[in-house]
Amino acid sequence: MFPSLHVLWAFGLVVALLTITPGLDTALVLRSAAVAGQRRAWGAIIGVVSGCLVWGVLAAVGVAALLAASQTAFTVLKLAGAAYMVWMGVRLIVAAIKGHTALPDAATPGNTFLAGAGQGFLTNLLNPKVGAFYVALLPQFIPPEANHVTWGITLAAVHAVLGIVWLGALSLFAGRIRPWLQRPRVTRGIDAGVGTVITGFGIKLAFTH
Repeated sequence: MFPSLHVLWAFGLVVALLTITPGLDTALVLRSAAVAGQRRAWGAIIGVVSGCLVWGVLAAVGVAALLAASQTAFTVLKLAGAAYMVWMGVRLIVAAIKGHTALPDAATPGNTFLAGAGQGFLTNLLNPKVGAFYVALLPQFIPPEANHVTWGITLAAVHAVLGIVWLGALSLFAGRIRPWLQRPRVTRGIDAGVGTVITGFGIKLAFTH
């Protein structure tokens, strides 16, 4: 048995609010599109939504719930995610200070779709707050008699589709004004701003209980 259209619609409204709220994923995609181009930006988008799908499955089978219940496991994942975010953020800030980009431009061979996907996936998967969100939300939409894995994957897929639409639109918009965004002074400003945001998320995550 799969979720009804009513359930999908209700869940979609809730996660749509989460999706359009500016956060780490938004900053990552916009920065990738502005500096590195659409290839890396779309890789980041697919990586982000893939992380959502994994968290949805984990929450459905109870692994994420176990993580939320275990202080040690949560702390380990939290600190790993925080360290990764701070590393990314500081790297961008240093690049802005030195006057060069921390990511290669669109013409660089190493700037691939897979590189963006890996970065987006790790950023999402190492954020236990995403898992906590699913643990808190999914039980409200999955009835006890339903197949939790099937429902979890289906509901997470709704979140993934909304994420692709929203982040894809932001990426295309950034791509349209990319010539202006690639001016050295603007690029350094983007790196400094996004780096500060990502570092802030990392520090905040590190002190999250």
